[in-house]
Amino acid sequence: MERKKNIKVSEEEIGIQGSYMKQVKSLNTPDEKKFIVQTFGCQMSESDGERMAGMLAEMGYAPAEQVEEADVIVFNTCCVREHAEKKILSRLGQLKQLKEKNRELVIAFGGCMAQQPHVVDKIKKSYRNVDIIFGTHNIHVFPELLYRVITGHKLVAEVPDIEGVVVEGLPVMRKEGLKAWVNIMYGCNNFCSYCIVPYVRGRERSRDPEDILKEIRQLAEEGYKEVTLLGQNVNSYGLDVESGMTFAGLLREVNSIDGIERIRFMTSHPKDFSDDLINAAAECGKVCEHIHIPFQSGSTRILEKMNRRYTKEQYLGLIQKIRKAVPEVSFTTDIIVGFPGETEEDFLDTLDVIEKVGFDLVYTFIYSKRTGTPAAEMPGQVEDSIKKDRFDRLLNLVYKIVEENNHTMIGKIEEVLVESKSRNNPKILTGRTRTNKIVNFAGDESLIGRSIDVKIVSQHKWYLAGELL
Repeated sequence: MERKKNIKVSEEEIGIQGSYMKQVKSLNTPDEKKFIVQTFGCQMSESDGERMAGMLAEMGYAPAEQVEEADVIVFNTCCVREHAEKKILSRLGQLKQLKEKNRELVIAFGGCMAQQPHVVDKIKKSYRNVDIIFGTHNIHVFPELLYRVITGHKLVAEVPDIEGVVVEGLPVMRKEGLKAWVNIMYGCNNFCSYCIVPYVRGRERSRDPEDILKEIRQLAEEGYKEVTLLGQNVNSYGLDVESGMTFAGLLREVNSIDGIERIRFMTSHPKDFSDDLINAAAECGKVCEHIHIPFQSGSTRILEKMNRRYTKEQYLGLIQKIRKAVPEVSFTTDIIVGFPGETEEDFLDTLDVIEKVGFDLVYTFIYSKRTGTPAAEMPGQVEDSIKKDRFDRLLNLVYKIVEENNHTMIGKIEEVLVESKSRNNPKILTGRTRTNKIVNFAGDESLIGRSIDVKIVSQHKWYLAGELL
């Protein structure tokens, strides 16, 4: 891969957007305006949504609890699954009545779906209630687009078809006060045959390590205890730029930052999970014993069709190698059921991997065609009834293994970072172990934000119950 310097949005451009933020804020004064950002999709989308919210807050908007009370509604979209697209368009259609009641309401449509030309054409033609269309590469100009709509009352659609840039210095409104997403890179170079991400988020662009470390130090000063380093494939971090910093090296740097107690990362691609990264995960005391490492299919034949660039045996070998270096590690994964050409034998290979690894959580997806990807044109598309049957059988196995894994934890003492009160019972606190298991227990809210020892007393499939020592 050719190494180069990052293309950053200039400080001058960020300054121009800051000027637009001030102008929008002045237009909003003295009335209190509200906004809501509805995010769909992965953690990268969540991180983008926090920046959109940060810009809106800078422009004088306050968060709204319901869409009915919002003056600006932003759809931060995902196009990885067909179901997500349909859900988003359905919700967008439901807002037509709101727009009829409030002509000053601004509806913005952004994110991955907006990077697809056929979607933009559909929005322009069938969803006339939308005021702003923007993509994944120009989030930073959202204040300018909003200003133009407020002052011009016309549709503003700008979706640059570029490889993308790195943006620093945007305001952020984070959802939590203890845990933070930190993007370390953008885009993807892998081009898995089923995946639309490289086409809507562009090629890999790594942030400068100095900018990442500066952001995390600031988070530590603000009281954040845990950071999750994000990228479509964090293992590739630094390979595209001249800094010389690898992902393993970055982990070691973050590990040395005072105030940060836990480090997580996602997502890792099995093909380039290096020995140095394994060593860093084992050596760095703040790196949690939890690794999310998608395998997608247990069949080497299907993996080749997916363009995943590893075999079933190589994946299982990697798991063994990580487990040897980090004995208490917990694994989670992604699996696609019903990829074109998948036979019963291929599917049984997937079940075999699940049993051999013993995942603590599996994100399962039924394959759906994504326009523009090679897999959408492949022969041997699997019938829906077969997909559904395999999906159900896979879930039954996963539930069984999760229950068995949780049962082995009864009686153990676990370090839990206490995150909040339970939504269902204010007398119950909830937090997570280093292996990312949810633990609920009775305790005083003064414990929120602290890492404490909790004895596990029972398991309940998706969470553990504990008691204070």
